[in-house]
Amino acid sequence: MPDGFSAGDTAFVFICAALVMLMTPGLAFFYGGMVRVKSTLNMLVMSFITLGIVSVLWVLYGYSLAFGPDAGAGLIGNLDYLGFRGIGLNDLSGTIPVTGFAAFQLMFAVITPALISGAIADRAKFAAWSLFVALWVTVVYFPVAHWVFFFDKGNGGWLGDRQGVIDFAGGTAVHINAGCAGLALALVLGKRIGFKKDPMRPHNLPLVMLGSGLLWFGWFGFNAGSALAANGVAGMAFMNTQVATAAACLGWLAYERIKHGAFTTLGAASGAVAGLVAITPACGSVSPLGAIAIGIIAGVGCAAAISLKYKLGFDDSLDVVGVHLVGGVIGSLLIGFFATGHVGQTASGLFYGGGFAQLGKQALGVAAVAVYSFVVTYLLGLAIHKTMGFRVSEDVEVAGIDQAEHAESAYDFTAVGASLARAVSATPATAATKAEVDA
Repeated sequence: MPDGFSAGDTAFVFICAALVMLMTPGLAFFYGGMVRVKSTLNMLVMSFITLGIVSVLWVLYGYSLAFGPDAGAGLIGNLDYLGFRGIGLNDLSGTIPVTGFAAFQLMFAVITPALISGAIADRAKFAAWSLFVALWVTVVYFPVAHWVFFFDKGNGGWLGDRQGVIDFAGGTAVHINAGCAGLALALVLGKRIGFKKDPMRPHNLPLVMLGSGLLWFGWFGFNAGSALAANGVAGMAFMNTQVATAAACLGWLAYERIKHGAFTTLGAASGAVAGLVAITPACGSVSPLGAIAIGIIAGVGCAAAISLKYKLGFDDSLDVVGVHLVGGVIGSLLIGFFATGHVGQTASGLFYGGGFAQLGKQALGVAAVAVYSFVVTYLLGLAIHKTMGFRVSEDVEVAGIDQAEHAESAYDFTAVGASLARAVSATPATAATKAEVDA
């Protein structure tokens, strides 16, 4: 192997990449449990299809656009690495093979569009969604990843490398990006039938908790792995991830108890995800005490924000805006207050003597990604909606999207019904009772 190669760092990054990959099935379970029974499978496969589409596009041209040498002004990479050409087995990115770095970043590219799917649950055509994923990562995610994650000694992405915006693991590129895209698509597709009128409660809270747990587990790879080495920065990112998530879970539950009088399992799961989102950009620049503060603020802030869809009248089915957009904004901006200058970054926030300079940079990063993502996604979604149609018919939406789009159902109740009928038939029953069973 070439000089500078570290087997330990390489093994660490590969493990983290696998953990991040696990987050997409975890998200599928999280979202799948939150929808009604008739949309369960559709929600699961909307996440899984991103694994297929984005993985292929990443090799064809995605990695080159995101991490190829800058094509000008820090906006996009060039096409030097199309089809991974020119990338050798012994080429290094830091102390790890370039292929290992590319595999790790691929998993970020996969989960980001999957996050968007929660905003349009119950009403999107699967073919339209699949096309949207391919187009969206091409014109939105790959360029934004270049802006934020590509560093080349001042010649890299315009936000991270040139402007000094801190985003350790994707608060802007992943969560604000997905949150604004989710809002744009929710506006394009419109509200679900029965929004604000019919009960649309989660059908399987144990599935939600399972998904939340898998996300929490995989997020250690997401955040600690972004150090790209098994070092002290990775250790601090790991610790910050844990305590911020815990604090956000507690903060959400406390808000819920005060506001609504109960501690809910959905609140616990959602609070944990809100904390994971908020600490993502900050985990490599704050102390554990700062991480706890960020977690509490995010837990309370995101819990309060999910009611915005009712007040403002947009139907964000599974609170992508309230959790990912709001959580990403909170975490990104609070770096401007809590960055210590002594973790993985040298910039200091307001509370550590750095003044308002870093806060201004963070605000620039938040605004740039938010505006670009919303505008381009809205136009892209509108184009698909006006051509092939993005939304299923009213009949399909009411009857259930699983059968219409996938010819399957998540749960088979026929055996249960047959057993019940046999049990009733085997016992003395009135004519009325038998008539009810037959019906």
